[in-house]
Amino acid sequence: MENFTLARVIHVIAVILWIGGVAMVTTVIIPAVKNLKTKEDQIKTLEQIEGRFAFQAKITTLLTGLTGFYMMYELDAWDRYLDYRFWWIHAMTLVWILFTLILYVLEPFLLHKLFVKYADKNPAKKFSFIHRAHWMLLMFSLITIAGAVAGSHGWFLIK
Repeated sequence: MENFTLARVIHVIAVILWIGGVAMVTTVIIPAVKNLKTKEDQIKTLEQIEGRFAFQAKITTLLTGLTGFYMMYELDAWDRYLDYRFWWIHAMTLVWILFTLILYVLEPFLLHKLFVKYADKNPAKKFSFIHRAHWMLLMFSLITIAGAVAGSHGWFLIK
């Protein structure tokens, strides 16, 4: 079980760094960038900051996925996907899939190009859209984390 405990420690630290970074971008960085005077400064600043965070997020989502699936394997807990009381496992998996898809596929191949194209035309509208999207992802992530902490300690909303 030493490997399991190490996996859980890595998993929790990776989630803290990943979702904590999303919270920082959502609640501090995007609002600050929206207040910059020129659209060029807004685009450049957001790309620099999110570019650096994207590297951290890629590593932490990878670690989160590897350790999460390792723990599911070690516990032989795959049947929990069939039990609605473990909704938080479904939510964790969905959050991980969403962010992994965004970070590894959508952002590098589609979202970055769309951001530059539309931010140049109407930066206020584009930044508002990005900010709302970040808030939705953050809220879904925080609900998932709350459910995972409660559920992993035996507290179920529905018995």
